Amino acid sequence: MKKKIFAMVIAAVTVLASCSVSESKESKENSGESSTSPKAENTDFKYGSIDIPGKDGALCGAPIYIAYENGYFAEEGFDVNLISADFETRKIGLNNGTIPIVNGDFQFFPSIENGIDVKVVDGLHEGCIKFAVRPDSDISTVDDLKGKKIGVDEIGGTPHQVASLWLENAGISADPADGEVTFLPYSDGNLEFEALASGEIDVAALWDPLGSIHEKAGDVKIIFDLGKDPYFEDHFCCFLYASNKVLEEDPDKVAALLRAYRKAQEWIYENPEETVDIIVDKNYASIEDKELAADLIKSYGYPAAAEHDENWDSHVEADVKYFVDGLAKIGYLESDPDEFAKNIYQKVEVQK
Repeated sequence: MKKKIFAMVIAAVTVLASCSVSESKESKENSGESSTSPKAENTDFKYGSIDIPGKDGALCGAPIYIAYENGYFAEEGFDVNLISADFETRKIGLNNGTIPIVNGDFQFFPSIENGIDVKVVDGLHEGCIKFAVRPDSDISTVDDLKGKKIGVDEIGGTPHQVASLWLENAGISADPADGEVTFLPYSDGNLEFEALASGEIDVAALWDPLGSIHEKAGDVKIIFDLGKDPYFEDHFCCFLYASNKVLEEDPDKVAALLRAYRKAQEWIYENPEETVDIIVDKNYASIEDKELAADLIKSYGYPAAAEHDENWDSHVEADVKYFVDGLAKIGYLESDPDEFAKNIYQKVEVQK
């Protein structure tokens, strides 16, 4: 019963976020701030103007930035407006089709269970979350977390879900009713880091690049890396979600968007340093250390062109099922895992 209650609470507060950092939400969310496609003036846009949430400040949002800046969206017939969008804006846009696609973690799954009308249509990347402790902390493994306070960006957000999976798989309850760990939310990653430094929390679950920046500076030690942990490594942490309305009415539109994303993924794989130059110079993410940023970009597993082969869709579908099973096991999902995983994934024929 406790697990079912826990799942309902988490589903109620889960936000449809991309792999993002909390970056001055008051000024960014719902601000109407947008950018227009670089090739808008000289391109005949088959699909017209669309909005894509792409101003979240996340380093791992690279495929959006590159598809936009390199003109891949334009090549596929889209005049893209990159927007800042909060939960309600994304929810309304996805349900009515005005926002055709978003990127997001398996954090989306409880929201889909609660009625968001989207389907997983592709995988995007691996990794991008780290758990940090103070340099002098005696915490080194998941077994040391019982009785500890863990900072997250939001209750129900991806770092919270990742921590919950990590804990539960080690036999430690993540259910607040059991009192084995305490989660404390911080609306900004810098505030979370300050809470760690002051001793207010024992562990900070942080989005890249903040955790990696402080690790390189010697301010923290990392006890968990999403891209290297045995349970999570080699699995997508971030997927692409398409509006079901658009999928039903114009599947070719979704296929064209996926081609743009895949062009970007492949370019990032071939050009990680140039990717970082674009992201930093255009202020898509706040990181000054380009060498570190390039190392992080390489660690996210963006695929080479050859990897988008006939087995790619099977890989995506298998990872959807993998995380559905994991979230159902710890009470984040109440649906039958087999049926739910089957219903939330849709294969899209991408090639022209």
